[in-house]
Amino acid sequence: MATATFRIWRGDSKQAGFKDYSIEISEGMVVLDAVHKIQAEQANDLAVRWNCKAGKCGSCSAEINGSPRLMCMTRLNSLPLDRPVTVEPMHTFPLVKDLVTDVSWNFRVKEKIKKFVPRKPDAQDGTWRMQQADVDRVQEFRKCIECFLCQDVCHVLRDHHMHDKFIGPRFMVYSAAMEMNPLDTADRIPDLRETGGIGYCNITKCCTRVCPEEIKITDNAIIPLKERVVDEFYDPLRRLFKIFK
Repeated sequence: MATATFRIWRGDSKQAGFKDYSIEISEGMVVLDAVHKIQAEQANDLAVRWNCKAGKCGSCSAEINGSPRLMCMTRLNSLPLDRPVTVEPMHTFPLVKDLVTDVSWNFRVKEKIKKFVPRKPDAQDGTWRMQQADVDRVQEFRKCIECFLCQDVCHVLRDHHMHDKFIGPRFMVYSAAMEMNPLDTADRIPDLRETGGIGYCNITKCCTRVCPEEIKITDNAIIPLKERVVDEFYDPLRRLFKIFK
């Protein structure tokens, strides 16, 4: 049976650092299996957040060898095991303990975004109708599992710490799911420009690359929302129309 070394971040906001653990590994193991094995055999107080172990709850987000990933979906045979595998918490959010971070900021942001407000149903039969293309367009955004890996890798949040000015790619996707729904009547475009800080995103597509659900965050959510902001506030013809309206 093979042996591998895992360099895991241990500690809290006051004092923390990497600690090495060597364990026996077997075929088919993922990083979360290794962390659980270390927790059971060598470090009973190791803090780690997880739930489904199927890549659908978003709980076990971490940085593995420097890349934001889900621990339950990262197989050991996809990693170079001839050197220590580093496992550390997401950098963008405050550290609670070991591999656990405080992601509550995300939920506070979500509460501030205007909720879905449906238009009145058809007067003839009391139903709502929409084109299949519109249905298909927003389905992609509903795949989000709120792992917050896109938030973690976003340089506006990670490097510039602009949590008070930018809602991040996750909530651009959340906003897009409602803005692009033809049944919705709420207007979030002014908020995206002002409090959402959509102008800070320079579309590097780093968020798209780390999404475990392969949502095209930049191309299908952020860029179309940017276009709507430009149309609303910077289109000279539209501004002229508003003056004489």
